[in-house]
Amino acid sequence: MKKLKDYKGEVKSSNAEEPDLAGYYNYADYLQWTFEGMVELINGKIFKMAPAPSSGHQVILMELSGICWQHLKGNKCKTFVAPFDVRLSKFKEDKLIDSVVQPDLCIICDPTKIDEKGCNGAPDMVIEILSPFSEERDTKLKYKLYEENGVMEYWIVNPHEASVKVYDLVENKYECRAIYHSKQQVEVKTIGLLVKLNEIF
Repeated sequence: MKKLKDYKGEVKSSNAEEPDLAGYYNYADYLQWTFEGMVELINGKIFKMAPAPSSGHQVILMELSGICWQHLKGNKCKTFVAPFDVRLSKFKEDKLIDSVVQPDLCIICDPTKIDEKGCNGAPDMVIEILSPFSEERDTKLKYKLYEENGVMEYWIVNPHEASVKVYDLVENKYECRAIYHSKQQVEVKTIGLLVKLNEIF
């Protein structure tokens, strides 16, 4: 009998086996899982997330989220940080949604997309902070997923190079605006905010 954790982190006993990582699943399946670690669902495939982010990752995330949160006080746009489920699909029914991800940070300006489970639809902006565990997923799988689902602004933050690569969605395709480094500032076009990178690195 496996020991699995429920959503509150409490250990419980279960005769159920963990889902086959090679299988195809949807959001209705996702809601039933009891993996010990966090997972994402991309195009029906399960991807396990790293056990815990590094302290450097957390510092960058907290700085970015704090800057965005402060700028958005009283605004309809809201900032969310992981763990926060974002369902990406043209469908609304749980059984038809096959992508559920947890961006490091996302900004959502349409309040109708926010519900008790997270976000149902594309955020206006997403930020992912690279790690050796997540780099390929963030730069390839999630890049394509965010592009296809209409995320208007996508930042990929590289802590080791102290850089930010920014993509803007133009006619349904991502265009690289630029790669910015620690002595520069970057505009969050989604919310009209300038971020000084030396404040986050």
